[in-house]
Amino acid sequence: MNAPTALNHLLPQVNLREVPAALLEALKARFGDQLSTALVVREQHGRDESAFDVPPPSAVVFAQNTQDVSDAVRLAAQYLVPVIPFGVGSSLEGHLLAVQGGISLDVSRMNKVLSINAEDLTVTMQPGVTRKQLNDEIKSTGLFFPIDPGADATIGGMSATRASGTNAVRYGTMRENVLALEVVTASGEIIRTGTRAKKSSAGYDLTRLMVGSEGTLGVISEVTVKLYPLPEAVMAATCSFNSLADAVNTTIQLIQLGVPIARCELLDENTIRMVNAHSKLTLREGAMLLMEFHGSPEGVKEQVQTVQDIAAEFGGAAFEWAETPEERTRLWTARHNAYFAGIQSRPGCKAITTDTCVPISSLADALLDSVTEAQEAGLPFFLVGHVGDGNFHMGYLIDPAIPAERELAEQLNHQLVARALKLGGTCTGEHGVGLHKQGFLVEETGSGAVEMMRTIKRALDPHNILNPGKIFAL
Repeated sequence: MNAPTALNHLLPQVNLREVPAALLEALKARFGDQLSTALVVREQHGRDESAFDVPPPSAVVFAQNTQDVSDAVRLAAQYLVPVIPFGVGSSLEGHLLAVQGGISLDVSRMNKVLSINAEDLTVTMQPGVTRKQLNDEIKSTGLFFPIDPGADATIGGMSATRASGTNAVRYGTMRENVLALEVVTASGEIIRTGTRAKKSSAGYDLTRLMVGSEGTLGVISEVTVKLYPLPEAVMAATCSFNSLADAVNTTIQLIQLGVPIARCELLDENTIRMVNAHSKLTLREGAMLLMEFHGSPEGVKEQVQTVQDIAAEFGGAAFEWAETPEERTRLWTARHNAYFAGIQSRPGCKAITTDTCVPISSLADALLDSVTEAQEAGLPFFLVGHVGDGNFHMGYLIDPAIPAERELAEQLNHQLVARALKLGGTCTGEHGVGLHKQGFLVEETGSGAVEMMRTIKRALDPHNILNPGKIFAL
């Protein structure tokens, strides 16, 4: 895989389509105050957490129900104008940027939990419900939804990007936890995929096709997901190591021995320093594993003892335990804020983030070599990892006014992804392809597989109006 040699190779291809005045008039007639063309609103819907700078959409429609979504898509389709779904704007890969212009379709007001089926361990909701809101609304049932990508993202956006996060090592990703969807197609038709049943062999698995499609095949307007009983006992812990290698090798041993750990997160010394400054903590500055254990009191006790024994073999020390909900929340909030801690460590910077995932046996080779490359390059960075499932993130902190820093970060990213693919891994474990990883997708899957994806896209969206320019170019 060749590293880029000029900045223009690193930027999204912007090819704006005209939005006719007649469409804006039709949208105004249908949506009234739910339509905004104000610059401040458009700019808010024209940026995410990525480092890309793209012109904002021409208008924003605030949908309140499925019929709103259908009507907005149908009107846009009549004028062949792009529609870009928008949740809370927490994407890291440019998913919501209007690279071909068009209309931003904001579903954040579609935030109702529609039905809780506690006896079946399922819940159905509108796409604008966030993960924290969902867990607040179901906590009286003794159940919870475990997928936790860090940001308080919408369930619709998490489904569209096939998100996962800190609990994935035990509970899986959105792929395993979405049972059914309601989707608005490129023509404005409303369809349903899947059921609340735990399994089905009825035809093509359209639910899995839509989960991870990043808004390019349909707009998700309703989601049904699995729930899980709240564990009887929960224990969180931190453990420090003298080296990253020791922390990584501890993780590999834990997973290969089948310890049913719920979370296993890695931070390096550099990132701990940033987190301490950002969250006013006093964590020991060194390679650290943050772990959480779920189960019965006896089961948790057994897991904890096993982890302590394994960690001790690799020099793990300074175990600190968090048993109360308040202590655990403080610990995991600090972990989730690692991205923002990194950003604040270099005022005015942007983060170029990586998202590789490798088989657990290859984790040490992938992660340690990538850290060495970053250190030798001299570019500021942070490292966090859902290492229990082989997924880790490097965040290269660049000055957006210095093109050479952007190119260096992208070169490091190319080298990291090439290493992951060679080891049997993927270029994106959970963030999705968006704009940033399109070249990597071809490297990973091959041109034939990408062409098959294009064929599906052309069949379901012949005029290329659903979030065009994402995943691959048509």
